[in-house]
Amino acid sequence: MTADAVTPADAAAPGETEEADRTPGTARRRLWWPAALAAALALALGVPALVASGTSASGSSTLTAPADDSPEAGFARDMATHHQQAVDLSFIVRDRTADEPVRTLAFDIINTQANQRGMMMGWIDQWGLSQHTPAKPMAWMRMNHTYEAHDGSLMPGMATNAQLAKLRSLSGREAEVYYLQLMLEHHKGGVEMAQGYVDLAKNETEKRLAQSMVNGQTSEMGLITDMLKERGAAPGVPAS
Repeated sequence: MTADAVTPADAAAPGETEEADRTPGTARRRLWWPAALAAALALALGVPALVASGTSASGSSTLTAPADDSPEAGFARDMATHHQQAVDLSFIVRDRTADEPVRTLAFDIINTQANQRGMMMGWIDQWGLSQHTPAKPMAWMRMNHTYEAHDGSLMPGMATNAQLAKLRSLSGREAEVYYLQLMLEHHKGGVEMAQGYVDLAKNETEKRLAQSMVNGQTSEMGLITDMLKERGAAPGVPAS
């Protein structure tokens, strides 16, 4: 994100379509204001809860910021990255189809995940940690993940650069189906990561957010599966 991003007044409404929105750089600029607003709210309203990394035997919060290699910091960083791609995918399809159910889903994902991303980035700042780390993605899960990053896909469920380029090349029903297939896989990876954090969490505020991701994205997976069936398509991303 950059400080020269657009203001809320510049953001496109659900029904708007602008040619300039079709580039990922513009999508990221449009993302700035809801994410920044969420980060500001997280900093202003949630400081005590966000800094607390655990609870003592008496029930009182321990006012110690999470360590740089903690599940709290790792989840916030990795899920912010994961969310960014979901927003990018949704901006792409929003202008590749006139189908209202798909555009509505995309708009919901843009708003929900941009705001959640802003919250997580705000927490990292509040903890005095860097937004980036040399650690392997999802190393904080302590599960010896074998997933190897490739072609821009850093974590399970993330689309590759080639898949993003393909989505940009499609329109109409083909774009709808491919977006839904990509997003279904994206949600599967996101739910796995969010549940992994719920199982390790010491920060109750962050744990509640992660659980809301599990619930919300699981529900959307059912919706997306139904939308694929309505379009005569099967789940699963076709091989390029």
